[in-house]
Amino acid sequence: MLVFIHSCRVQPVDPTQPGTGSPTGKTADQYSADVAIQWASLQLKLTKSTAGFPPPVASRAYGYAGIAMYESIAPGIIDHKSLVGQLQGLTTLPLPEANQTYNWALSANAAQASIIRNLYVTTSAANKALIDSLEKSLNAQFKELDEPVNQRSIAFGQKIADALFEWSKTDGGHEGYSRNFPASFVVPTGPGLWQPTENGLKIPMQPYWGQNRTFVKANNELPMPKPLPYSTDVKSPIFAQYLDVYAKSKNLTQTEKEIAVWWADNPTDTFTPPGHSYSIATIAVKTAKANLAKAAETFARTGIAVSDAFVLCWRCKFVYNNLRPYTYVRLAIDPKWIPFWPAPPFPGYPSGHATQSSSAATVLTDLYGDNFAFTDDSHVGRGKDVSRNVEFKPRSFKSFVESAQESADSRFYGNIHTRQDNETGLVEGKKIGANINALTWKK
Repeated sequence: MLVFIHSCRVQPVDPTQPGTGSPTGKTADQYSADVAIQWASLQLKLTKSTAGFPPPVASRAYGYAGIAMYESIAPGIIDHKSLVGQLQGLTTLPLPEANQTYNWALSANAAQASIIRNLYVTTSAANKALIDSLEKSLNAQFKELDEPVNQRSIAFGQKIADALFEWSKTDGGHEGYSRNFPASFVVPTGPGLWQPTENGLKIPMQPYWGQNRTFVKANNELPMPKPLPYSTDVKSPIFAQYLDVYAKSKNLTQTEKEIAVWWADNPTDTFTPPGHSYSIATIAVKTAKANLAKAAETFARTGIAVSDAFVLCWRCKFVYNNLRPYTYVRLAIDPKWIPFWPAPPFPGYPSGHATQSSSAATVLTDLYGDNFAFTDDSHVGRGKDVSRNVEFKPRSFKSFVESAQESADSRFYGNIHTRQDNETGLVEGKKIGANINALTWKK
């Protein structure tokens, strides 16, 4: 009798392990990617319209949302496993009940609604209403006749999101939106060091971000390559770098101007550069007609990629405090020079665009292949940039690597990065992405 009673109890199951006792019902790959696509699209809108979400802060939000999407359905992906024990500090997560049926679309929906509410807690009432509305709509779309299955699935997604948000509080970036320009930071001074540019901001953005915990331990251990030694000698390698930027500003083609504006992704105007990578991930999911399982892994890898890229990039920026072309050119070449695009308020080396675009391209290539052709329509519909006479036209690429290269080049065309900024970013971003691909995603 005791044996019989014990066998009837609901036992938790480790979703990272195969075998009997796993959840029953449809597996995650049998659901469409609608839930993943719609939540990713809404997060892009929230990032654009929520105060305090510059690129580093936004990248972190994409990272946690992507992981929540994946972990909420990982037990329902037959050949995949959880990232528990693989990401820094993530030692445990709630487990589904053994031998019980789950609706993974509902789990993902609940997890996204919960984690995004917490990540964007300061967003407007109108945006909060959008979150509520999408959650309700997707619940209605995917609910089943078996109400216990619905409730069990929703509860599991919420528990995953709650646990991940608690974990997020320990990484150093919690509520980063409240301290983008900390008055406590003392700006280093000296030859070759960053100075305020045309925007007049005296404190650089998120100077401590590089101290945050990366998701992947191997990324945290990557070395920081040094930039070329500072000099104003016209025969020095570094002078040649800035002279190259200055020369390009004098002969920009219309296509180069379009590239510079397309990839600019200024906060408040757009979903930021890491959002552009998250948007490309969305395009990849749609283009490949991926299912929910593939989509969730896509957003998890991309989110981790852009988040770790910004931690490493920002760490390097504030170790070397490399000055922008705006400052160097005016000091050593042309005191009246005006770049095509205004310089962001933080050091130049290496390029954040190049680093995160390369990292994201590396994980997306691993998922979809070396020759995945796609059209980036992320900014289609935006009004013309009248001051620069540039329309927002869709851009087509033969691969993710090609799009990352153009993202990096855009900063050179915009006259806000040297070639060494971009080249280092592309190389380091590839390493970051490779370390993410090396995680044990499959059993």
